[in-house]
Amino acid sequence: MGRGLPKEAGYTLGVPAGFELYELCLNLGIKELTLYGFTQDNTKRPSIQTAAFRRACVESVLGLTERDAALLVVGNTDSPLFPEELLPFARERHVFGKGSIRVNLLVNYGWHWDLGQAASGSGDRSEFMGRLASNDISRIELIIRWGGRRRLSGFLPVQSVYADFYILDDLWPDFRPDHLFEALRWYEVQDVTLGG
Repeated sequence: MGRGLPKEAGYTLGVPAGFELYELCLNLGIKELTLYGFTQDNTKRPSIQTAAFRRACVESVLGLTERDAALLVVGNTDSPLFPEELLPFARERHVFGKGSIRVNLLVNYGWHWDLGQAASGSGDRSEFMGRLASNDISRIELIIRWGGRRRLSGFLPVQSVYADFYILDDLWPDFRPDHLFEALRWYEVQDVTLGG
């Protein structure tokens, strides 16, 4: 981390940043927000890190149950690294408060796992889309990437197919409201063609 702290400390510091982003999106009337908790690839990291990001995901979900959100957790629940406390939230979307904003949290998510669910059956394109493990997540318009990385990192490849990317060099725990406002101002002037 940029603050001289060990990497695992960033997950704990990232939870308040997530709630600040959530509040801003809720106040702006944004209808859906998807956050990456951790990927199946991330589970190959040292155990001190995997424990930290699993705790951060549980803390985030429990915090959202006390707020206004329609919450869904999406990820491979068959793995022992999927937090057991989050299993009820992975089976169906739960509405808290008025459910004014759809919040999706990817926990132990893998693109190959997601697409594998869809490929396991036969049928036309619409049926394929309906079989995605992430089928209840809408098409993504804007991806904001912290930490200077310029890659998708397996983030919802189907829903992201037409997404615009906004890259920030600051690390996620250093989130500031200006990050969101800068990204939204930038997105407002993009030519969104959806491939047309």
